[in-house]
Amino acid sequence: MAAMPDWTRYAIFWGVFPLGFTGAEDVRDDLDRPAVHRLRRLIGWLDHLVALGCNGLLLNPLFASMSHGYDTLDYFRIDPRVGDDEDFDALVAACHERGIRVVLDGVFNHVGRGYPGLDEVLERGAEAPAAHLFKLHTDGDRVDVEVFEGEQQLVELNHGDAGVQQLVRDVMLHWLERGVDGWRLDAAYAVPAQFWAAVVPAVRERFPDAWFLGEMIHGDYAGYAATAGLDSITQYELWKAMWSSIENQNFYELEHTLGRHAELCERIVPFTFLDNHDTTRVASQIGDRRHWGHAIALLLFLPGIPCLYYGDELGLAGVKEQRLGGDDAIRPTMPEQPDQVEGTNAGVLELYRRLIAFRRRTPWLTDARIVSSDVSNTYLQITATARDDAAGERPLTLVLNLADRAAGVPEGAEVIETSHPDQPHHVAAHGWAIARS
Repeated sequence: MAAMPDWTRYAIFWGVFPLGFTGAEDVRDDLDRPAVHRLRRLIGWLDHLVALGCNGLLLNPLFASMSHGYDTLDYFRIDPRVGDDEDFDALVAACHERGIRVVLDGVFNHVGRGYPGLDEVLERGAEAPAAHLFKLHTDGDRVDVEVFEGEQQLVELNHGDAGVQQLVRDVMLHWLERGVDGWRLDAAYAVPAQFWAAVVPAVRERFPDAWFLGEMIHGDYAGYAATAGLDSITQYELWKAMWSSIENQNFYELEHTLGRHAELCERIVPFTFLDNHDTTRVASQIGDRRHWGHAIALLLFLPGIPCLYYGDELGLAGVKEQRLGGDDAIRPTMPEQPDQVEGTNAGVLELYRRLIAFRRRTPWLTDARIVSSDVSNTYLQITATARDDAAGERPLTLVLNLADRAAGVPEGAEVIETSHPDQPHHVAAHGWAIARS
């Protein structure tokens, strides 16, 4: 298995979309506007993060942009809709005072249409000074730019260019010097792996404990990460199977995916999640509330580096829609303090706290070996075994039951966590349990 910074073996992240969380405007029409100091609102939530048991904060785009943050205009400036350098420094300091690691979202596949120098490129073509930064093509008599996945406002960078490589190195080093601990590499799947291989080593030389997470939604996860020199990848295949197998009562889907997940975990420790800023929330994916806990138990039992998306721990719902403003429901504005959130599900919050505490007591699960057994549409056992460096740890088994009747646990096993503490010797109907052999 590839080496990774030691601190990530104990990391449990809380992910935030800052523009939405802080109530920033959807579109910035004044490029020179003064900063609005919204980012400090997050400081009021850090004790909540710690009380949950999390110790990592993943921040989606923070750099100056025109709209949703993925159309970057200036990689070295905090988006003035949320604040400025002083606000950022205050947030990072408050995190580090609490032992929270901070990871930023690096959007290095593309930039926004308003990126400096781009207008001149569109006017003068390859003769423009900044032309080397972008992927260009000829459209009749004029030169045009390549765009990302048909989005006309997202202009692709030229990853074969030494200047782009140096730009990304400079950006990474700038914010690592300001105190961040790692990078989420947005749309990594669209960037040649060789680009990261050219960029990351020089950054690691300066910051050997920095962590690099690549966003992958398809392809050879582990192979890409190995070539690119990344530490982890987003495990979208597992994400889909976790909620889909529960909602459709088809644990055969999950069993198949867990086999592939186990193989992946022999090569890399992936980044696991139930939802994020780009997906419908798990509370809206799984219609039967009795089964929400099954998904939470999976997230905090399976190997990987788990991440909660802000509000999931409060039981918030939200559906992503393919329309203008279709992300608003999954990127909600939050109040100054957690206790001001309306509609909090206290049961979900307590379950997250309990299962994160369980994960804290069993950190060897991060890179455990897993095997599934006794599968049916509504029943599945997943057994986790520690690797050699955690010798002496007894295997743990997560038992999932979606049926209308109670089910058993492995013979001789001791139930240590369960959805129904009043029924400690079996798995209740529509329940789950974690048992120690």
